[in-house]
Amino acid sequence: MTQVAQTQAPSPQVAGLDLAPLNARYETMSAQEILRHAIHEQFVDRITIVSSFGAESVILLHMISQIEPSLPVIMLNTGKLFGETLRYRDRLQDKLKLTDVRTNFPHPDDLLAEDPKGGLWQRDTDACCDLRKVRPQARAVAPFDALITGRKRFQTGTRATMDIIERDTDGRFKLNPLANWQLDELKAYIEQHDLPRHPLVKDGYLSIGCTPCTNKVKEGDDYRSGRWADSDKDECGIHLNIDGDGI
Repeated sequence: MTQVAQTQAPSPQVAGLDLAPLNARYETMSAQEILRHAIHEQFVDRITIVSSFGAESVILLHMISQIEPSLPVIMLNTGKLFGETLRYRDRLQDKLKLTDVRTNFPHPDDLLAEDPKGGLWQRDTDACCDLRKVRPQARAVAPFDALITGRKRFQTGTRATMDIIERDTDGRFKLNPLANWQLDELKAYIEQHDLPRHPLVKDGYLSIGCTPCTNKVKEGDDYRSGRWADSDKDECGIHLNIDGDGI
């Protein structure tokens, strides 16, 4: 039987949080200031970061290591990740001294019932993302009120108008400290702090997900054109906006 992700409502102290003044405040703050406020004041012990350990994940992880290295870091191991991504996770965990990295997997009963041969991505990428990302994340984030993400407004049309902090469809909050950052700022931060890059970046992978659905980006193409290439899909479903767009 397919497992249904168990969720729980956000804690009462944040359920009625007014996002308008908080967003206005966050728009004037640096990414580090946003993180420090969210972790140490707004969502104390009730916030986590969901990291893909992809091309630019090291930026937020580095900031967090300077602010609160014991913050829970959730990684979704879909079973379809590049080996380079898993080794990069281990390297960053050690280098940044992150003390609570949690790797979550699809439920084995779900895999057996819905994708026993591992080829679901060939038939239905939305269903594959739901099985391997959406439901595992829902289980993993159940104890938290807020999630930190690495989304930026320049990445896709869907993300172009997102706020720095949003309320998700389940009542939780998504914090996007890098929302205003551009690609050159991301590169500059990595160089300034001499941070290790994901090993696939040098080979032309600019946005890195699962192996079957990630291609190299051709020169001059859109930043995320290597994800679900030749389709109109640009989100896996774990980042739903207020209109319900996602998978």
